[in-house]
Amino acid sequence: MNNQLRTVVQTMPKAELHIHIEGSLEPELIFALAGRNGVALPYASVDALRAAYAFTDLQSFLDIYYAGASVLLQEQDFYDMTAAYLKKAEQDNVRHTEIFFDPQTHTARGVAMATVFNGIYRACQDSPVSATLIMCFLRHLSEEDALATLDAALPHLDKIIGVGLDSSEVGHPPEKFARVFARCRELGLHLVAHAGEEGPPAYIQSALDVLQVERIDHGVRVLDDAALTARVAREQIALTVCPLSNTKLRVFDQMQDHNLVQLLDAGLMATVNSDDPAYFGGYLNDNFIATFEALPLGLSHAQRLARNSFQASFLPPEQKQQFLAEVDAFFAAIPA
Repeated sequence: MNNQLRTVVQTMPKAELHIHIEGSLEPELIFALAGRNGVALPYASVDALRAAYAFTDLQSFLDIYYAGASVLLQEQDFYDMTAAYLKKAEQDNVRHTEIFFDPQTHTARGVAMATVFNGIYRACQDSPVSATLIMCFLRHLSEEDALATLDAALPHLDKIIGVGLDSSEVGHPPEKFARVFARCRELGLHLVAHAGEEGPPAYIQSALDVLQVERIDHGVRVLDDAALTARVAREQIALTVCPLSNTKLRVFDQMQDHNLVQLLDAGLMATVNSDDPAYFGGYLNDNFIATFEALPLGLSHAQRLARNSFQASFLPPEQKQQFLAEVDAFFAAIPA
């Protein structure tokens, strides 16, 4: 990748639509919060914890991810974690971000719902980056648990724009959560779901047909089904692709094998995102640089990915148009 292209992908205005805030917890902050809250960690040092970030699959990652989240106890902890991510996002010229968070990870440990919501939301209000929240349900838990979580979240619905579905995909098809998503739809919330990362294309299909989601998180397995690919392209259903995550979890063995170019060539509204940046080796610009170095991507792809990120967002139309105009002005100013 030449220097011009590197500078372009780093400095272009962009949105991030697939970021798990608990997955942005860096080892240094985990240790700082553990000290503040008197939580004993099963790692001797920051380096020992970082060395443990050697996953072989989604489940081995989730095990350490939940251990890291154990230090989040007070509202200020959630604030500090979110503020740290938003500072990184600002440095990467992320103009808008739609942040996932998992209340069940915390309420199961006795943390109050209000503590989780208020800390994360307050940090979003204090950041110069436009930031909105999507509450995710953990799919390895029951739908009853998800419904109870929704009930507990009702007093805080003004702080979120939508709901999602994350955690272990295989063996937990989207239709398991049909009732809770129907209820969220009635509440006027935007709907997204992880599908087609480790799970089959059929999970993408049922996320669209049963849950009626507006956006698919990951979705890289869509190309395994030609009819589904044609439909997702025709309906311009966005895919929030996470390249470093995909290679770290061996969805693809190496970045050169990633199918981002094929997704774009198939007319799909693919976007680039960081997923769990503290664990997967990088924030948004790191993902852009890694993909552009490994794959045959150029300036036109950069502009398309930047535009897709805003187009696929849940921003109001007027705000969306302003950001899209900003992207086009940025690219128009690049010397030929």
